[in-house]
Amino acid sequence: MDYGKFFSADVPSFLRSPVREIFRKVDLSAICSFAGGYPAADTFPVAEIPSLAASVLAKYGTKALQYGATQGVPELREAIAQRYGVPVSQVQITTSSQQGIDVCSRVFLNPGDVVLAHNPVYLGALQSFRAYRAQVIEYASQAKFIYVIPDFNNPSGETMSLEERQEIVRLARELDCLIVEDSPYRELRYSGEPVVSIRELAPERTLQLGSFSKIFAPGFRLGWIIGPEELLEQIYVCKQCLDLCPPVFDQYLATEFLVSGALDRNLQKTIALYKHRRDLMVSLLEKYMPAGVHWTYPEGGLFLWLTLPESVDTVALYDKALAAGVAYVAGSFFYTDGSHCNTMRLNFSFIDEAKMEPGIKLLASLLAQHAD
Repeated sequence: MDYGKFFSADVPSFLRSPVREIFRKVDLSAICSFAGGYPAADTFPVAEIPSLAASVLAKYGTKALQYGATQGVPELREAIAQRYGVPVSQVQITTSSQQGIDVCSRVFLNPGDVVLAHNPVYLGALQSFRAYRAQVIEYASQAKFIYVIPDFNNPSGETMSLEERQEIVRLARELDCLIVEDSPYRELRYSGEPVVSIRELAPERTLQLGSFSKIFAPGFRLGWIIGPEELLEQIYVCKQCLDLCPPVFDQYLATEFLVSGALDRNLQKTIALYKHRRDLMVSLLEKYMPAGVHWTYPEGGLFLWLTLPESVDTVALYDKALAAGVAYVAGSFFYTDGSHCNTMRLNFSFIDEAKMEPGIKLLASLLAQHAD
């Protein structure tokens, strides 16, 4: 039977995630994987969840098990509003920050519209924009919005300076377009000084996306959007047909985790762990990588970005590396034109520290062979 005739015109625009394809092929526990953007399981507040759950049930009872408001439960919205210094009316809870990207795409993009984004671009965002048949390019005279991860970018790990953020705002005002500021890693800073957010520079045209996945646990699938009420109203209507409401029990757990101070206590431990793993990975790259390999030194987040000699094609090398027992994400997947095949993204948060040295050593050996 020819099932192709049943698919919508959008289907050819869907992109497969190479990271998710890796998970289908191999058991991550059996290899040295630098591929995923997973947080470390050690950071999950497992010991505190039973008491948080008990507190939620004692405080809210069956309300925590019922459907909730599409905007999110008021208690969580108020906690986020207080944390980031905005009115509650400017907070929308989402089912993951990836949904935040998706609803921005649904609400603002028509086929052929332009999204401005600086290469390399977060793959999940590229998937969403292209699913709605938008053009993703670095500069144009017209655009619906500018997409940016200014703090510890995925995939590069780089952080925008204040001047670069001001330039984004200047450009958005010149083009009269919106800004989607994706900020899932902003709380995960290990060195350097915080830089003012783009939302604070241009609150009237910025939608800032946040996430509990990297600072609480990704399994709860919770995020939020902070932005102008007029824009959130349309996102609210859109979300009604997507999921009715974010998971209510999870929202109350996140509320208790946040207002009790447990979030900030857990962040201190998480930051210390990730700083150590970042520094360990950098020291191993310095020790083992062949000449001609360069990498970023992120002030926070979960990723480093490697640039290799032009003769190395990380896409062509990938199956060989996976068969040898090490995984990464080829950098060309993050480029709108599929270029820069001599780059790769490495994640330092998820891998067991005992596997980091053999993994980097193995990867360095493969790169040295491939460059010959």
